[in-house]
Amino acid sequence: MAALIDFALRNRLLVLGFLLAVMGYGLYCLNEIPIEAFPDLTNNQVSVITECPAMAATEVEQMVSYPIETTLLGIPRNNGVRSVSKFGLSIVTVMFEDDVNTLVARQFINERLQEVRTRLPKGLEPGLGPMATVFGEVYQYTVETDKLSPLARKTLQEWQIKPQLRSVRGINEVDSWGGETEQVQVEVDPRALEQYGLTVKDVFDRITENNENFGGGYIEHASEQYTIIGLGRVRQRENLSKIVLKTMAGTPVLLGNVAQIKTGGMQRQGAILRNGKGETVGGVAVMLKGENGRNVIERVKQRLSQIRVPEGVKLTPFYDQSEVINRTISTVRRNLIEAGVLVVLVLLVFLGNVRAALLVALVIPLSMLVGFIGMRYFGISANLMSLGAVDFGMIVDGAVVMMESAVARLALREHESVIDTLRHAAQDVARPIVFAVGIIIAVYLPLFFLEGLEGRLFRPMAVTVCSALLGSLVLALVAMPVLASFVLAGGVKPHSEEGWFEKLRQLYSRILDAVLHHRQLTVAFGALLAMGAIASLGFIGTEFMPRLEEGSILIQSKKLPGISLSESVALSTEVEKVVLTFPEVTGVVTKLGRSDLALDAMSISEGDVYILLKPVEEWTTAKTKEGLIAKLDERLQAVPGVAYNFTQPMAMRLDETISGIKADVAVKIFGENPEMLEQLAQKALRALEQTPGAADTQMEVISGTAELRVEPDVVALARYGMNVSDVRAVVESAVSGQQVSEMIEGQRRFPIVIKLPEEYRRTPDALNQIRMRAPGGERVTLGQVAKVSVARGPEMVNRENGQRRIVVQSNVRGRDLGSFVAEAQQRVAAAMPVPAGYFVDWGGQFENQERATKRLALVLPASLALIFGLLYLTFNSFRQAMLILANVPFALVGGVAALWLREMNLNLSASIGFIALFGVAVLNGIVMVSQINRLLEESGGDVEHAIRAGAAARLRPVLMTALVAALGFLPMALSTSAGSEVQRPLATVVIGGLASSTVLTLFLLPAMYGWFRKRA
Repeated sequence: MAALIDFALRNRLLVLGFLLAVMGYGLYCLNEIPIEAFPDLTNNQVSVITECPAMAATEVEQMVSYPIETTLLGIPRNNGVRSVSKFGLSIVTVMFEDDVNTLVARQFINERLQEVRTRLPKGLEPGLGPMATVFGEVYQYTVETDKLSPLARKTLQEWQIKPQLRSVRGINEVDSWGGETEQVQVEVDPRALEQYGLTVKDVFDRITENNENFGGGYIEHASEQYTIIGLGRVRQRENLSKIVLKTMAGTPVLLGNVAQIKTGGMQRQGAILRNGKGETVGGVAVMLKGENGRNVIERVKQRLSQIRVPEGVKLTPFYDQSEVINRTISTVRRNLIEAGVLVVLVLLVFLGNVRAALLVALVIPLSMLVGFIGMRYFGISANLMSLGAVDFGMIVDGAVVMMESAVARLALREHESVIDTLRHAAQDVARPIVFAVGIIIAVYLPLFFLEGLEGRLFRPMAVTVCSALLGSLVLALVAMPVLASFVLAGGVKPHSEEGWFEKLRQLYSRILDAVLHHRQLTVAFGALLAMGAIASLGFIGTEFMPRLEEGSILIQSKKLPGISLSESVALSTEVEKVVLTFPEVTGVVTKLGRSDLALDAMSISEGDVYILLKPVEEWTTAKTKEGLIAKLDERLQAVPGVAYNFTQPMAMRLDETISGIKADVAVKIFGENPEMLEQLAQKALRALEQTPGAADTQMEVISGTAELRVEPDVVALARYGMNVSDVRAVVESAVSGQQVSEMIEGQRRFPIVIKLPEEYRRTPDALNQIRMRAPGGERVTLGQVAKVSVARGPEMVNRENGQRRIVVQSNVRGRDLGSFVAEAQQRVAAAMPVPAGYFVDWGGQFENQERATKRLALVLPASLALIFGLLYLTFNSFRQAMLILANVPFALVGGVAALWLREMNLNLSASIGFIALFGVAVLNGIVMVSQINRLLEESGGDVEHAIRAGAAARLRPVLMTALVAALGFLPMALSTSAGSEVQRPLATVVIGGLASSTVLTLFLLPAMYGWFRKRA
């Protein structure tokens, strides 16, 4: 270190050039870093989506989901496989370890899908979901107009708005919701088919044959080459009716003779509503993974403003993630500015020299620029956790010690030059600074080994803090002496003996004398405090993390399974009207079922209700979000047949993506028999409902969906020389329509489908009467060759790691998560004996908490062991390393007391606060013990004198480092704005812990020094 300091002071201009280079590159990195509200907390996953038209849930599970799932189970470095099977849809999701590259993961999946394609039903083509995360749904809007029908609005969204938005840089996909997707419907009349001796298959074949272009190579003519293009494709819809089906006695039978050509909407599994006025059409802009969220949203807004839509059409947003980003970044910016101001004030007061204080304050922006360089190198975005948990006090600790030493020596300088004085001052404290800052960095290193959600949450903070601390260490050792040689070249005035700090020092010395006189009693009292604090941890409530506050409310509504789309729309409209009665609400949008891309497996019975709110200052029904939710819940009970779960847009998508659960706590029951699963789930539901603190308790309803089953009679079919495929063709044509070709109109494409008139598909009896023609010419009805019956079947089938699963879930209100789950587990175990072949797992936020607790049980001891190792290297003494490490349990006293005083739970944020606290507590101990050791050597072994003089000499740096660290976190601890709830426990623990550890460092450490000093 001495050589480095000498080099810096000999090459001062080179050091200044280095600082300018760091500033320039840091500013460049700052401009390139993506800006988000929160770090992307979603796990590394790839979804395989398969559209399975007209297939029931059990059929989808057996024929599609299960083959895909089993094929993907052995993929390298996967963390599990989940699948959801619903009517017409299969979604299989593979979770990978976080460090697996997304493109590599998708390649793994694609290779395995090649194996399974031959085992899937003909015509099904599994595809990969978008390369995006759930935080990627950055902008959502509706297409509002009174002049266009739902079908015309959807066509406008699909063929004019969506293509232009997809071309925006950073957008991966644009999803469409609601409305009716246009199709050309060939509605055939079975009586006319019978009259002309035709079948549906004849119509299918003739349309296919008469709607294709063709080519004939080329010919050479008049020195030119002419490409031959056959224009056989139907260009106008009315021309479809002129297709010849057959000829009878020289007279052509046209398609128009047996069918009507109509424009209609295809069957759908979703809708979107707005402000209680019924259905509309919406779009969702999905951002590419890893893009800069705020920049992408601005580009989307700009493009939407440029799209020329018909007069009277308005694109109205209802979810704009940039609002969350801006609120959160505003919180971070305000906290950092306030913290910086407080730190500078402390430096001015304690250093007593404006120039010296400003030099130390300069370390803050310079260190943050180094932090930005580290963030860009590791691919970290600027968000609540990467910037919001940075403590300027910790960053300037090394510079504070360096400058305090420099000011003290310059004040006493006589004949020595300024540069020599600064050199000696820097060399005196260089070793303690290196090891002290190194220990703070070491404290954060274990955060890199956190897993899952907690790793994604706190790793950005660790990267930023460690980068900034490394920068601050280099600046303290190299830049501070050099800058001081310019700024303090005229020297500094000695501290006045009559100043306030000298009076404080004298008071401290008198109290320290009393402490040393009653050494055993003082240490015993401190030990009792530490043991009491540690013991009280067992009585503090626990949770995983405070809920990230997005400043919005989303209500998940759930109706009876099997409900029709029209009835679900009607009930959701009633829900919207109730919500709109609240004066705090400016608008409401409901998304029912699933979108065209089928990225979500929601049923028609489920809906996401987005509530648009006024600023909190204008609320009158309730002053808090919890209070408003309680009022909403109470008033919504007036809508019968609907259950509710209150959450937030990003939180909801995060929960269901990470664990497949949309609540705080979930009981996951695994087994094969659906009836047994539901029986066990009913028992678990009753047990959860009776647990104090349970809210929004729900059970997955996996059965009860009405099914109209058509079971071919193979004997009857054989009698008429028919096949099951004949029944299939008729049924598909009767209801959903059988796609036969496409109508191309410019850039737009619309499917051509064959359907039967409404009268043939309205009731089971109508289906029975559909007439068919046997190969021998016999006329038979569907009822003669198949049994049509009404039954109940599963709405969906969930699987996880090869096992069927049902979930009972609950949110927790008015109680900590840890104690709730402990009691709930006892109640569920007592109420629900699990038979052989079945097992229970607990998921949701509790699953994250349990994993984080286990990891912290390894991380915290590793962190303490690392601190001890560095302390041993610093002092080359086991005894003195133990002396300073004794500060750690004393630091717990204030941290635990602060949690009790503020009625906070012990969560992951508070636990990370304890880790950060240990570093500062140890740093103060190093500063104190180093000075006492040095004076002990100079005094020739007079221990008592060295303790008193050393403690008095280091009062200023100890108080300064503790105060700047505590005040650096103070704005964070007191903030109530968006995102602050995650930072608040961490800041509270650090401030409380520093209060106790500083007192104990100043008194207990000198008291114990004699017992732990180095032996000669």
